[in-house]
Amino acid sequence: MAIRVSSRLPLRLLLSQIRPPPLRKIQFLTKAVDHLPRVPSQSPQNSQFAHQASVASLLQKYGFPQSQLHEFLQKNRFLSSYTPLELENSIKVLLSFGFSQKILLSVLISSPRVLNLGFVEEWRLTLSELGLPTASPSLVQKVLEYSGRFQIEPEDFRRNVARMKEDLGFSNETVIRVCHMFPRFLAFGVDGKLRPLFEEFKDLGFVRNEVREVLLENPELLLGMEVGELSRCTELIRSLKCRLPIKEKILSRGQLRAAIDVKLRVDFLCKYGLIRRDAFKVLYVEPRTILYELQDVERKIDFLLHRMGFSIEHLVEFPEYLGANMEKQIIPRYKVIEHLRSKGGLGFEVGLKHLIRLSRQKFYNLFVKPYPECEDIYGRLAREVARGHRHPTGLWKMFKPEKFPESEEDVRNMKLFMKSLV
Repeated sequence: MAIRVSSRLPLRLLLSQIRPPPLRKIQFLTKAVDHLPRVPSQSPQNSQFAHQASVASLLQKYGFPQSQLHEFLQKNRFLSSYTPLELENSIKVLLSFGFSQKILLSVLISSPRVLNLGFVEEWRLTLSELGLPTASPSLVQKVLEYSGRFQIEPEDFRRNVARMKEDLGFSNETVIRVCHMFPRFLAFGVDGKLRPLFEEFKDLGFVRNEVREVLLENPELLLGMEVGELSRCTELIRSLKCRLPIKEKILSRGQLRAAIDVKLRVDFLCKYGLIRRDAFKVLYVEPRTILYELQDVERKIDFLLHRMGFSIEHLVEFPEYLGANMEKQIIPRYKVIEHLRSKGGLGFEVGLKHLIRLSRQKFYNLFVKPYPECEDIYGRLAREVARGHRHPTGLWKMFKPEKFPESEEDVRNMKLFMKSLV
C-alpha cells in the first residue's frame, strides 16, 4: 500500500523529523618523515637540460650565434644521443677541410647530420678515395650542404663521380669544376639518370671531347636534360628541309651544340604557353629561329602579344613571323595597318598573314600606294618599292655586246647569204 505524504504539513514539522548523522571522530594518521620517498638529486629532465646546455656551450665555442641555438637544438633532437666529445670531434673533422667559421656555420645549419662523427668521417674517406683530398673548402661545402638537402650518401657521390670518370673520361679537375658549377647532379641516381643519359650521348654519336666541352660550358643544361630529350632535338635538326646555307650555319658549332640550341628555344617557347609538340613544329617550319638570339625572339613575341594583340597560338599557324625582320617588315607594316584602321580605311579584317606572307610589292600595292599619307609611314621601304630593283650605275655596260666595224665586203657577203636562203 502506497504511503502518501501530505503536502499540507508545516515546514517546521518536516524539518524536525530530519535528524543529522552521528558525528565521527576523525583521526589523522601521521608518518615519520624518514619514510617519505626521496626525490632523486638528478631527474631525467635535469639530465637532458644539462646535456643541452653542454651542447649549446660547445656550439657557442665554435662561433654558433646564440640567437639561433634554441631553434637549432629543438629541430635537431637527435643530437641528444651524442656526447659533447663526439660532437666536438665531428666539428674538428669539418675544420680539417679548411673551413672558416662562416662556412662551418653554413654547413651545420644546412646539413646538421654532419655532426654525426661516423657520417662526416665517411665523407672524408670518400673524398680521399676519389683522389679529391685537396679539394677546395667551397667544393666540400657544396657537397655537404647538398648531401643534407637531398639526402645524399657518400656512396651515391662515389658512384656518380666514378660514372663520370668512366663514361666521359673526366679527370679530377674536371669533376671538381662540374661540382662547383652544378652540385645538384650529386642527387641524381646512377641507374635512374646518369647512366641512361650517358648512354644516349654515345648512341647519338657524340664524341667524349665534344660532350666534355659542352658540359664544362653549361653542366646544368646538359645534365639537367631528361632522357630522350636530346634525341628529339637531334632528330629535328637531321630532318630540317631548309636552304643549305641555313643548315650549315646551324651545324657550324657541332651537332651537340645545335641540339642544345633547339632545346633552349623549345623551352623558351613553352614558357609562353606552347606545348612542346607545337614548339618543335614552329622550329621545323622556321629553322632560322634556331640561329637568332633569345633576346631577339623574346622581343618579337612580346611585340606580337602586347602590341599587336595576337595570342601565342598564332605562331603555330604563322611560324614565319619569327623569321621576319623586325625593323624592315614587322614594325613598318604594323604602323601602316594601324593608321588605316584608325581612319576606317580597311574594308576587311587584316590578320597576321597579311603582315607576314605578303611580298613587299603586294603589300605596297594593297595598303600603301592607294593612300599617299602611308608613304611617309612606310618610309624608305616605300621609295625602294616604287623605284623597283635596278642594277647599279654602269653595270649595263658589262652586258652590252661588243661592236665590230662593218665593211662593204661584209655587207655584200650578208646579202648573198640571205639570197641563198630564199
